[in-house]
Amino acid sequence: MTGAVLWDLDGTLVDSAAEHWQAWLETIEADGLTVTREQFRKTFGQRNDAILASWFGDAVAAERRRAIGHAKEARYRELVAAGGLAPLPGAAEWVRRLDAAGWQQAVASSAPRLNVEVVVRALGLAAHFGALVAAEDVEHGKPAPDVFLAAARRLDVPPSRCVVVEDAPAGIQAARRAGMASIGVGPPGFAPAHLVVASLEQLPADAFDRLIDVTTTT
Repeated sequence: MTGAVLWDLDGTLVDSAAEHWQAWLETIEADGLTVTREQFRKTFGQRNDAILASWFGDAVAAERRRAIGHAKEARYRELVAAGGLAPLPGAAEWVRRLDAAGWQQAVASSAPRLNVEVVVRALGLAAHFGALVAAEDVEHGKPAPDVFLAAARRLDVPPSRCVVVEDAPAGIQAARRAGMASIGVGPPGFAPAHLVVASLEQLPADAFDRLIDVTTTT
């Protein structure tokens, strides 16, 4: 058995930060609220319930926060459908290479399921993934390990045979808590991943093979 690669979505396979920011800005302003780009940056990659609670707390009732979150995601999908998306450098090549080499693969994202499905289709990579795990599928978002453990179960691969690819410190922390090896995509030292690269194009050809037997600690 080779193992499995569990991919984060936004910032790892695709850069849709601009679409997320535009969708948040339009939705928040339409509801008479304000949010800064710095607030958005600090919470990017988290689930909407955590994001909105961080931004507004008890000043905005939970039911209203849910409505804002749903409206934001609907607007995001409209933007993606209208403008399309391109995979980040090296992403599509690695997904196809790993598939050809016999690795199982899944997307494990904090995004809503409809977003995950729309983005994977837009990238033309849907056929390469054996599972798509989204926010609705788990109780706790990253840095809890739930989403990665759920993806491993769906692929029927033990955590010790999984490699997570992530661009956010919370995602790397979630991978470690799940007992999985991790690849961080970002600046040097941004998170305690087992391997950090600025771009997936920089990954060594044997990166996943070397990491598959790494023993992680929580």
